[in-house]
Amino acid sequence: MSGLIGNVRNVKIFVLYLMENINYPMDFVTINDIVMQTDYVMYLDLAEAFAELTDGELIEKITEEGEDRYRITDKGRHVARELKSDILPGILDRALEAALRYLNFKERGIVPRCTVERVEGDRFAVTCSFTEQKVCIFSQTLIVDTETRALQMQSNFYERPEAVYRGVHALLSGNVNYLFD
Repeated sequence: MSGLIGNVRNVKIFVLYLMENINYPMDFVTINDIVMQTDYVMYLDLAEAFAELTDGELIEKITEEGEDRYRITDKGRHVARELKSDILPGILDRALEAALRYLNFKERGIVPRCTVERVEGDRFAVTCSFTEQKVCIFSQTLIVDTETRALQMQSNFYERPEAVYRGVHALLSGNVNYLFD
């Protein structure tokens, strides 16, 4: 099995690169989430690569506050630095950018929410919101003509809520003028 990043060897380099640049211990779920922010790696490849990384002592498991976390070892850092050129720099840059955006969203404790409700006849309200520390920082409702469209919007929202937030923020602040040309 192989994702866009290539074989399991490249997946290991990819994971080490991300962990080196993030540079703090994370649980496996968070590591999985940051790797999956792009479609470069398939989950089964990640699971196989991760086991090999820990067995090869490139990543070590530590326990912090009763939770298992993983961090890159010095040996892992060396491998990441020496072999990162085996993967296109653009892929590494986009993946790291997506991972850091995801972590910022998660660390801030922003909670995304999206509901779908029938409003009148065959029309549906799609309401998306973000809450930070129990304060609503964004809320928007769109009325759409079919339930299928509403459910697709809800699915897309939950797939990448941080992209929705950044996109709306950029539009409203005028940072994406190319959309208006």
